[in-house]
Amino acid sequence: MTNVLIVDDEFNVRSMVSEMLEINGYECTMAANASEAREFLNKNSYELILCDINMPGESGLDLIRYSVAQYPETAAVILSGVDDPIIAEEALRIGVYDYIIKPFEMNEILISTASALRRRQLEIDNRAYSGSLEKMVKERTIELQNTVKKLRNALESSISAIALTVEIRDSYTAGHQQRVAALADAIAKEMGLSEDQVDGLHLAGVIHDLGKIGVPAEILSKPGRISEIEFGLIKTHPQVGFNILKGMEFPWPIAKIVFQHHERINGSGYPLGISNGEILLEAKILGVADVVEAMASHRPYRASLGIDNALEEISNNRGVLYDSEVVDVCLKLFRKNIFRFEE
Repeated sequence: MTNVLIVDDEFNVRSMVSEMLEINGYECTMAANASEAREFLNKNSYELILCDINMPGESGLDLIRYSVAQYPETAAVILSGVDDPIIAEEALRIGVYDYIIKPFEMNEILISTASALRRRQLEIDNRAYSGSLEKMVKERTIELQNTVKKLRNALESSISAIALTVEIRDSYTAGHQQRVAALADAIAKEMGLSEDQVDGLHLAGVIHDLGKIGVPAEILSKPGRISEIEFGLIKTHPQVGFNILKGMEFPWPIAKIVFQHHERINGSGYPLGISNGEILLEAKILGVADVVEAMASHRPYRASLGIDNALEEISNNRGVLYDSEVVDVCLKLFRKNIFRFEE
């Protein structure tokens, strides 16, 4: 049974409308004013309100505003003697489905009632469908995010395993790649790089010395001064790392970052000797992080030079070998104790 609330201060009008609707199968409740109507609305559920505008106390428009806000699944039709297009427009704007002028024909009421109820049901069905669709999209989004997270974790695990192969061959630089990656992360974040760029830079940092797998272990761990030929072999590691990584599909230019991390902005780096505009920003950041960590750490051919000397190196060569902004951010991180290498 469809419940209809009829609100009109004229008894004859509301009685006549109620009788006609009940003959056609509707269940009707009558209210003489907005106050009574509110009490009925608070106690019962109605599919439709037929409401006058000018009544003692609260107006019909204010009652409809209340109904639309509190009971959005209840349709509303105005029955009024006020033939004013401005008021009619306002009524439709606040959510009224139809505006009928008194005196009216009963068939007009029946047609408007049926039309309003059909529209109400369509809107309810549409909201339900939209809610269901939104729920499905959220569920699929969560599934996709979980899948991406699993793939990202698998990728990071694979890269960590690759990095470990380098550290096993060169125990003196164990942890070097992780520390360089950590400093590169901190610099990139302080510079405002996107989260995606930071993620790519981090993974590149973790395996930036992968190419050392092609350098004889006795050279990497040699305690004395290395020869020019031996250093020439070490200088091949960016190219070797690039050759290993270039065939792998990453969502970031990891192979290129690894390839360029020993390039310098004045063109004096290796392996290609490219200059500022040709070097990726991520490679510039990685290059600075690599120099600072290497100088601050112990090596088989020398003792640690200390963090102060490392910072002095990048400061003295700011804008010459190393990108000025990257250097400034790196200096800030250490001098303000925002970052420090973990033991």
